[in-house]
Amino acid sequence: MAKLEEIVNFCDELLDAQSFEDYCPNGLQVPGRGEVKTIVSGVSASLELFERAAELDGDLILAHHGLIWGRTPTVIDRAAKRRLELLFSRDCSLLAYHLPLDGHSEIGNNALIAAEIGCERQQPFGELGAKTIGVAGFFGGEGISITELAERTAAACGGREPLVFDGGPAQIKSVAIVSGAGSSYLDDAIRSGFDAFITGEPAERVMNESREGGVHFIAAGHYATETLGVQRLGGLIAERFSVSHQFVDVPNPI
Repeated sequence: MAKLEEIVNFCDELLDAQSFEDYCPNGLQVPGRGEVKTIVSGVSASLELFERAAELDGDLILAHHGLIWGRTPTVIDRAAKRRLELLFSRDCSLLAYHLPLDGHSEIGNNALIAAEIGCERQQPFGELGAKTIGVAGFFGGEGISITELAERTAAACGGREPLVFDGGPAQIKSVAIVSGAGSSYLDDAIRSGFDAFITGEPAERVMNESREGGVHFIAAGHYATETLGVQRLGGLIAERFSVSHQFVDVPNPI
């Protein structure tokens, strides 16, 4: 077993969690028992994730999208109550990291996507306050086609076919990546001269903006683009603290 406090401190430090201007508190959102034997990770803190964690006898749930959003107290509705009741009844902890797990240069969602699609070099992209939450990736040689990029993106994100607007150059040498609901960074990608932009969710405006801006746009799914980081973090915790870890896939078409 490992100490919960030691796991939380390790994650907070690794992700520099408290330095991000986020939409939610990062770190331990619900404390449970002080010792951890089994970690169950998932993208979103849903009732289904909690129920499956209970079946796996999880002591700690690690999520990308936690239960608590905003920095001020909120009303606990019936859905939140059911989730909390399940955590409390099992004395199970909830640990959640949002933007810190998007922007990390090695285990972040965007860095992992860039590596999976074959980028030979990466650099930070997508400013949010004093931090960046995305990455820019670069392909060697002559670059790759939009067909190849779409196929690689699908493979990196669980096989789901992405939405593609192919308004960029024939050969892609550079791509900006912001997972999840990152469509607002398309303008930055256009201004910075990238050949392609990958995110999770599309916005209505992006078809025309990407075509008129001369940039390929790929939306691979909010959920699908954010499965990588939490799995890698769970694996790192398991290796460092000699505990078990299992990722639970609760597919979401969004």
